[in-house]
Amino acid sequence: MFKYILKRIAMSFVTIFVIITLTFFLMHAVPGNPLQQEGKIPPSVYQNLSIRYGLDKPISEQYKIYLKNIARFDFGESMKSKTETVNDMIKRGFPVSVRLGFQALVIALIIGPALGALAALYQNKAPDYLAMMFAVIGISVPSFIMGTLLIHFIAKGGAFPISGWGTFSHTVLPSIALSLMPTAQIARLMRSSMLEVLGQDYMKTAKSKGLSKLTVVCRHAVRNSLLPIVSTLGTVASNLLMGSFVIERIFGIPGLGRFFVKSITDRDYTLIMGTTVFYGIVLVFMILLVDIAYVLVDPRINITGGEN
Repeated sequence: MFKYILKRIAMSFVTIFVIITLTFFLMHAVPGNPLQQEGKIPPSVYQNLSIRYGLDKPISEQYKIYLKNIARFDFGESMKSKTETVNDMIKRGFPVSVRLGFQALVIALIIGPALGALAALYQNKAPDYLAMMFAVIGISVPSFIMGTLLIHFIAKGGAFPISGWGTFSHTVLPSIALSLMPTAQIARLMRSSMLEVLGQDYMKTAKSKGLSKLTVVCRHAVRNSLLPIVSTLGTVASNLLMGSFVIERIFGIPGLGRFFVKSITDRDYTLIMGTTVFYGIVLVFMILLVDIAYVLVDPRINITGGEN
């Protein structure tokens, strides 16, 4: 187990290194100059700004400096903001995005498996059709459209605030809008996984022992059907954080997504690279935790590779 964890950690560091490298060189390959976005500036001012942000150095030297700064978890200064560094923006916006994404994840993990299990237990019946219809709608309708509909039909009635951040009521509608797609995906995955489990021989053995239907379903069917969902939690959680960018914009939420969108419109290189690399690190870390947790949850998995 210890060797497996060390191996996964090493692979995670390699992945993060690749993300940092690709982000840096792709950003510098984009045509244009971030210092010339607000009109032509005097050559002396341009030279001073280039020296300040290290743009006067060769690309290889800039890359080395950037790696050293990332190793210290220093994402540098924003090229547009005069009062905050990229680290300050991440510290201010990321907790908001985490709270929103966490609430959406909780909703998805409660409703998704329940809908999937209900659909599997009543296969080809009304509950199955209704649950899968919801799943199709959840996958087909983008979160920003759902957010707009929630604002139009619910928020305007005064039940919840239309925009802003502060109280729990401000988080309800954006959390629902953000959770719709992962809820639908988990429901479909749970249904297919549970149908497969219900057809296994050990399920028939459990029934033949005289166990109640509730015991068989909860102890054996649901528990084993949740394993594929566990393996997707890292990706689902990271997608909720990434997907919150548009939702934050619609509901006026001061999360990290606002800084990311603004950095693109302003062509703020350091902020774009900082937020991209930061989210890449979060994604890799989540996948690492899920990989380790999956081995602990499912004893059938052989940590040296394959299944027993």
